[in-house]
Amino acid sequence: MPAKKAGRQQVKRAVRTRGDRTETRSAMTKALRSVESGDVAEAETAVHEALSTLDRAVQKGILHKNNVNRRKSRMAARLNKMKAAAE
Repeated sequence: MPAKKAGRQQVKRAVRTRGDRTETRSAMTKALRSVESGDVAEAETAVHEALSTLDRAVQKGILHKNNVNRRKSRMAARLNKMKAAAE
């Protein structure tokens, strides 16, 4: 494949995945802030939304499966730690 065509395709791909990457990062940030705030109900919903967003990113090929699994594990650990401290 000519380099020019590969470059054009990469630009199209970058534009297509930019929104998904932004959505994933926003969901992660929202979840981490809600866990730090200490509100269990809000944190659980935010973490659940973030986990599903991360799964979608894997399906679309935006993030690697192992990277997402690591992020999900760390987020779940923070949520469980916060729940244990709240009790």
